Amino acid sequence: MNWLAIVAVGAGVGFLGGLFGKGGAAVATPLLAALGVPAFVAVAAPLPATVPSTAMASWAYWRHRLLDRRVVLWSLGVGVPATVVGALLSGLVDGHLLVVATDVMVVGLGLRFALWPHPGDSAEGELSRRRLIAVAVATGLVAGLLANSGGFLLAPLYVAVLRLPIKQAFACSLAVSAVLAVPGTIVHAALGHIDWRVVLVFGAASVPLSYAGARVAIRADAARLERIYGAVLAVLGVVLLIVR
Repeated sequence: MNWLAIVAVGAGVGFLGGLFGKGGAAVATPLLAALGVPAFVAVAAPLPATVPSTAMASWAYWRHRLLDRRVVLWSLGVGVPATVVGALLSGLVDGHLLVVATDVMVVGLGLRFALWPHPGDSAEGELSRRRLIAVAVATGLVAGLLANSGGFLLAPLYVAVLRLPIKQAFACSLAVSAVLAVPGTIVHAALGHIDWRVVLVFGAASVPLSYAGARVAIRADAARLERIYGAVLAVLGVVLLIVR
């Protein structure tokens, strides 16, 4: 394995994860596989590194009081059981159609953010609990059905449905992702799928760079950040549609 290339992937994924409020495991997996990392290791290795990297980035947002504890707690309290239900129902749903529908949604949300950015307007005490529960259930079900794709929906749905400011949405998405990566890490470790050498090399670059990415996002203009985020989402969604 090309260890320098793994360091580069870890740095890039970590920085973009902190910048855009995402753990980055789904992006890291195909990149690691392209570098010659065995498939099951490429799937499992980013997970242990995701826990400290997303926690570190979330801490940067928390220091600036951008983390909404209600969003995080409700997302975990409702989303985790929904993920379990989604996993149990996975055999009854056409996975390919759901993946395509999810990618189309990502493209649509990306275009909305890129063309019509809005800084968000949810103030203290005005957060809709019904909408929050709906987002948590939808994201959890998709995550359970597809094993990974649900994570892409957290931050964009926080903005589009809950109308959270973009930086607050990133902060909450990172905190939730840090917790959701723990069960997968435990399972893959028990199955012997984790190459801890890859984890250490990948994590050594991703953890500090995730904090750096979060710092850049915090200092950025909110409307400009939302436009850039929307463009990245739209491009990512289109690429995934083409690849699939």
